[in-house]
Amino acid sequence: MKRPSVHDCQLLELPRIYDRGGNITPLHGGGELPFDIKRVFYLYDIPGGESRGAHAHKACHQLIVAAGGAFEVFLDDGREKRVVTLNRPYYGLHVLPGIWSAEQAFSSGSICLVLASDFYDETDYIRDYDDYLKYIDRL
Repeated sequence: MKRPSVHDCQLLELPRIYDRGGNITPLHGGGELPFDIKRVFYLYDIPGGESRGAHAHKACHQLIVAAGGAFEVFLDDGREKRVVTLNRPYYGLHVLPGIWSAEQAFSSGSICLVLASDFYDETDYIRDYDDYLKYIDRL
């Protein structure tokens, strides 16, 4: 695996089907997304000022979407840092394995939807930043 960069994490415009009764965004793994979806979860009822995430994955890709409200995604590749604001439900941020990320600055009532390429596996997580720096330096 080549060492990933925060600039490799792309904001993807998701498909929208417009209807005067409300819009819909259908997603299919391997179609609109650069990976097959194996897990979906969402974060909600997050108190203002709190942050979530603060970890990296060794193999799992994620697409992070602000399904409601707005928040920032902090990205760090061990060399550079980047902050991406998500505030539209038809944009998702593709976070690659090997990138440290955290969600922060949640607006009231925000919903953070995450589509993941792998099932939950605790051994795929790097939760300590110093361990992350050691891991990423080996890539």
